[in-house]
Amino acid sequence: MPRLGRRHAMLSAVAAAGLLFAPAVATAERINNPIAEFTGLDKITGRIIKFDVLIDETVQFGALQVTPRVCYSRPTTEAPKTTSFVEVDEVTLDSKIKRIFTGWMFAASPGLNAVDHPVYDVWLTNCKQSSEELGIANQ
Repeated sequence: MPRLGRRHAMLSAVAAAGLLFAPAVATAERINNPIAEFTGLDKITGRIIKFDVLIDETVQFGALQVTPRVCYSRPTTEAPKTTSFVEVDEVTLDSKIKRIFTGWMFAASPGLNAVDHPVYDVWLTNCKQSSEELGIANQ
């Protein structure tokens, strides 16, 4: 019996030491923003446009309809991580709506999950609390 007691005590000490020296994992509070900022490219004209979209609202860019569902960022004191869950539909020539993208976009890696369409490209550039374009002041 005394052997089990010493073994148990030793295992407890090793486990406690591991917890003491384990790296701290800091999770930054994510900020839920009311506005997603996108950049769109019309490949035919070469025109690049930035546009703001309210969460759960839809904006038309060429033949695409862009609808952000959430837009998260981190405080300015943390490493940037701006993400948005987005749905993109295409309005076809016969006026039908076809979903071409549903998923997360990452502002830091626009090529990773940008919408790549034969005529239009759309990617997330920022999440914001206010927008002069939409007439929404910082809350």
